[in-house]
Amino acid sequence: MTTQRMVLGAAVAAGLALPAAAQPIPVGHLMDNSGATSDVGVPYGQGVADTLAWVNNTRNGVNGRKLNVLGFDYGYQAPRAVSQYQAWSRDRVVAIQGWGTADTEALVRFVTRDKIPYISGSYSAALTDAGGKSGRQGVEATPYNFFYGPSYSDGLRGMLRWAADDWKAKGQSGRPKYVHMGANHPYPNSPKEAGEAMARELGFEVLSPIVFALTPGDYTAQCLTLRNQGANYAYLGNTAGSNISVLRACQAAGVNVQFLGNVWGMDENAMKAAGTAANGVVFPVRTSAVWGQEAPSMANIQQISRVSDAGGTAYRPVHYLAGACAAMLMVEAMETAAANGGQITGERIRDGFYARKDWVPKGFEGVCAPSNFTPEDHRGTMRVPLYRARVGGDTSQGSVAELMRAGTMKLESLGTVELERKREWLGW
Repeated sequence: MTTQRMVLGAAVAAGLALPAAAQPIPVGHLMDNSGATSDVGVPYGQGVADTLAWVNNTRNGVNGRKLNVLGFDYGYQAPRAVSQYQAWSRDRVVAIQGWGTADTEALVRFVTRDKIPYISGSYSAALTDAGGKSGRQGVEATPYNFFYGPSYSDGLRGMLRWAADDWKAKGQSGRPKYVHMGANHPYPNSPKEAGEAMARELGFEVLSPIVFALTPGDYTAQCLTLRNQGANYAYLGNTAGSNISVLRACQAAGVNVQFLGNVWGMDENAMKAAGTAANGVVFPVRTSAVWGQEAPSMANIQQISRVSDAGGTAYRPVHYLAGACAAMLMVEAMETAAANGGQITGERIRDGFYARKDWVPKGFEGVCAPSNFTPEDHRGTMRVPLYRARVGGDTSQGSVAELMRAGTMKLESLGTVELERKREWLGW
């Protein structure tokens, strides 16, 4: 038995001796710390875990009840996630911090049946049709699914809007060529159709997609295909780990293309690992600030970081901050549930997500971007903040923190693309 499970077990045992109003609140936390997306799963999951521990330590949990966080590393294997969900449902968890697209989509009917809010690390647009009114084939009602930030589809739409403007700003003539790249997997495929439709609408020529695995490898062949196709803009649908391999291979092959990374496709750790091959990659960032920037409430994020880094020296990538914001949305929805009758149930937590407009968790102003959820529409935001990775030198020496301080690596803000909340985009 791991130390974490022993501590959690002791907490449960202690809770049995408490009156119901003071018993710990069981919450599931599904993590990928060892699987194909662990490169970004680890910092995101740490952000969630540290935030929930901070809530227990500084706020005495929710309404005087500590959170009993049941963490599980499922290695990005959907069947293990489904099996673990069954165990958590027996533990009567009231909410779950989830992760991947394949497993989140597989659990939609379960969480709807059991009325357990599921705050995922998957931003699949199929999870946003809360009322089941889109009429899209294969998209069902998702009243208990939430996530923090724009959907994969809206993130790609925002980048394509930027790309169309970028093409014009460079004085290029003719139609720019766009290609979707990624594994043949529910996560990278999630925005494929929506992105290609948007590209055509904006006047791009859409090329045949290029497949590469979710794991690092030799992707020279894919880069040569990119060059032979004459692609100008390429969407990287995988997480940073395998994207790094593509970036390096394309740099070596002399491929000149503007890469567009999905929200998990680039971060500061990947910039260090890829070096100058990552220079210029454009990608969405979910928060209103990144680590090291001055912002209201950044001090709270720094205190949260000390939960797992007592010395306060760790650099926290963009995914850590997004994990913290996702965790705080759940916590505040629980607080709303407690305020409206005292019972922290799945239905009351769900309704807590609808209680605020332009919702920023208290104490996280300037860090967490505003969210808006309704019973029909779980697209939390239509705003897509874009950043460009800037890598100006050797990244093999020094930590991420040192490289960022030295200016060898930078995150350059490109502004925010404001998308329309089109009904026809719901669930797509």
